[in-house]
Amino acid sequence: MPAELHPAPPPAPPAHRRPARRPPSRRLAAGALLTGLLLAGCGGPADDPDPSPATSAGTQPTADAPTTDDPTADESRTASPSAPSPDASSSSDPADDVLAGWSLEEKVGQLVMVGVAVDDPAPVSADVVGAHHVGNVFLHGRSEAGVDATRELVTEYTGLVSDETTHGTQMLVATDQEGGLVQVLRGPGFSELPAATEQATWAPGKLRDRAETWGDELAAAGINLNLAPVMDLVDEADAGDNPPIGYFDRSYGFTPASVERSATAFSAGMQAAGVEPVIKHFPGLGRVTANTDTDADVVDDVTGPDARSVDVFGAGIDAGARYVMMSSATYTRIDPDAPAVFSPKVVGVLRDDLGFDGVVVTDDVSAAAQVQQWSPGERAVRAVEAGVDLVLASADPSVVPEMADALVERARKDEGFAKKVDASAERVLEAKAGLGG
Repeated sequence: MPAELHPAPPPAPPAHRRPARRPPSRRLAAGALLTGLLLAGCGGPADDPDPSPATSAGTQPTADAPTTDDPTADESRTASPSAPSPDASSSSDPADDVLAGWSLEEKVGQLVMVGVAVDDPAPVSADVVGAHHVGNVFLHGRSEAGVDATRELVTEYTGLVSDETTHGTQMLVATDQEGGLVQVLRGPGFSELPAATEQATWAPGKLRDRAETWGDELAAAGINLNLAPVMDLVDEADAGDNPPIGYFDRSYGFTPASVERSATAFSAGMQAAGVEPVIKHFPGLGRVTANTDTDADVVDDVTGPDARSVDVFGAGIDAGARYVMMSSATYTRIDPDAPAVFSPKVVGVLRDDLGFDGVVVTDDVSAAAQVQQWSPGERAVRAVEAGVDLVLASADPSVVPEMADALVERARKDEGFAKKVDASAERVLEAKAGLGG
C-alpha cells in the first residue's frame, strides 16, 4: 500500500450558510460554473495491488477503524415551502410527453445501468440490452488497453441501440476515473491521474484545465459519464481509519472549503469536455468505519441533515452537478431504518433541502455486502421507491434481469410506483438530451 498523501490543509473556510429548502430548479449552468471558477482565482478490481480502494465498480478493500464526530452543523436554515414531489408527472400535454410510445419495459430499461468488465466483458451485459432494454453501461475493472481499444468496446454496446432495444435513445456510458488508485482506464491516450489529495493542492484553474484534458480523453473513448468526483468530507486526523475514502486518498483535502473548491473545479473541467461528472457518495462516506462493498451493517451515527458534510454536496449542486450518487450506508440521524440508497428520507434531504432535480444514481447494488439481505429485485424496487432514478449493477451484471423484471412487475401492480418509474425515466431522458453525441 503506498504511503498516504496528506497535503497541507487549505485556508480555513468562510462561514457557510445553506438556504432553507432550495427550489428544485436551483442549479447553475456549466458556463456559470466555469465563470465562477475563473473569478475565484487560486484557492478496484482483482487486477489492482492488494488492498484496493472501494469504488462504484465494487472493488474490495479491507480496513476497520473508529469513527469521528461531525460537530459543525448549520443552524442558519429557516423554513420555507417544500419542493414539489419528484413523483409528480412532469408533462400533461401528450404532445410534450417524452415517454409517448414507450413501453413499460423500455422505460424500466432507462433506470438500469449494467456493468461491463473492461478486461473480460460478460455476455450477459450485452444480452440484457436487447432482452431488457437496458439503456446504460458502466465500464469497470482495470484496463491498460488505451483510448482506441476502449472506444471499440464502447462501440460494441452503443451499437446495440435501436428502436427495438432502447427506443433509439443513446446510452449513458460511464466509468470510474477519479485518480490515484481509482482509475479504470489507462494505456495509450489516457493520462495517469494523481490521487484526489494531490489534486486538492492545485489551484482551481490548474485542476479545471487538467480535468478538461482527462475529460477529453474519456470523450475520445466514447464515455459521457464519469462517476467522480468524490465529495465525501473526511477528518484529516482520522483519514487513515476511514476505509472507503480517507484510507485511499480519495478526498479533496480535509475541509469543506477544500472539497468544494477542488471537486467543483474537477467537475467544471469534465463538463467542459462534454463528460458529465457524478458527485458522490451522498450524504457522505467520510465518517464510516467500514466499507459497504465488503461489510454489512455499515452505519454512520454522526451525519445529520444539517451536517457540513452534507453542505458540501449542496455546493456541488449549486455549481451545476446534474448527477448525484447515493451511499449505501445507513445514517441513523436521518433514517435509522434503511440504507441511504433505499431511504426516501435521505433522498428527500437531497431533493428538498438541497434542491437537486437531476439524476440520482445508486452506488453498486449488485454485489455490495451492505445490500445482500435483500434480493436483487427488492434492491431495485426499494431504490426507485425511495426516489432514486438509476440503479447501478456493476460488479455482478447477472442480477440485472431479476432487477428489471421486478421493476416491471411492481409498476404493473402499483400505479403510484408506475408514476415513479415514469418520473425517473423522464429525468434520465432529459439528462441524456443534454449530452453530446
